[in-house]
Amino acid sequence: MLISVYIPFLVTAALAVLAPPVAHRLPPRPAALALACAALVTAAGWAGSLALLAFTGVAQIPQIAEEGRWSVSALRSQDPVYAVVAAVSTLVLAVCVVSLGVAAVRQGRHLLRARRECAELPGHTELAVLDDDLPLAFALPGAPGRIVVSRGMLRRLDGAEREALLAHERAHLRGRHHVFQSVWRLTAALNPLLRPVAVAGNFVLERWADEEAAARVGDRTVVARAVGRAALASAGASRPAALAATGGVVPQRVRALLAPPPRTPASSAGGLRPARRRRAGPRPCA
Repeated sequence: MLISVYIPFLVTAALAVLAPPVAHRLPPRPAALALACAALVTAAGWAGSLALLAFTGVAQIPQIAEEGRWSVSALRSQDPVYAVVAAVSTLVLAVCVVSLGVAAVRQGRHLLRARRECAELPGHTELAVLDDDLPLAFALPGAPGRIVVSRGMLRRLDGAEREALLAHERAHLRGRHHVFQSVWRLTAALNPLLRPVAVAGNFVLERWADEEAAARVGDRTVVARAVGRAALASAGASRPAALAATGGVVPQRVRALLAPPPRTPASSAGGLRPARRRRAGPRPCA
């Protein structure tokens, strides 16, 4: 156990290093599934190793060994764990469990708030257009989810770009991407070393939606143009610092869209087939 108990820690460190290149090299949908599964398994192994180290150290306390009816000397000879290691593992495990609980509560509130916002939006269709000059476009998970776009965003895009933008947001709802986000947020709360996995996962979800939008629209250049213009419009409408925050991701997405599509079966793009592009985009709701 001396070596095997530390393997999850090494796997976690390796995953944190390998997640970004995996996110950029694998096709988006398989990459998202792989990162979600890896995060779940690694977080479980991380917590299990900490619990085992903590228990092995605590179990060597004579009073606890007497209650459990095991030999302290035999335990020390078979599974020796320094008291300092056991104490640190216990403290780290407690902090991680508390962090997981806080993250779970926040994520639950976030999903409930999204459902309430879906119910409060005007209209009963999938698309809700806000009478707001601020350029906004996002998908709200719910039962069913809604796509929210402002008139300010629609005015900044032409008809084909509007179609691409809506196809992108619709892909988020269809793929239930909020579930993937929840997995990465909760596993990163339990294991802080998995935060790079969460960041890489969010990038993969955007690439996944980009590829589905390209398959729907039938023109990757239009989707790339829509992504770039929407990002620039929303960043400029918020605050100057927001432009730098999106600059590290959007250019990579645009470059990927301007390149040939990933070599995957049709199922890797959600089973979508390229559709004929319509000349006019969706009209703003009244």
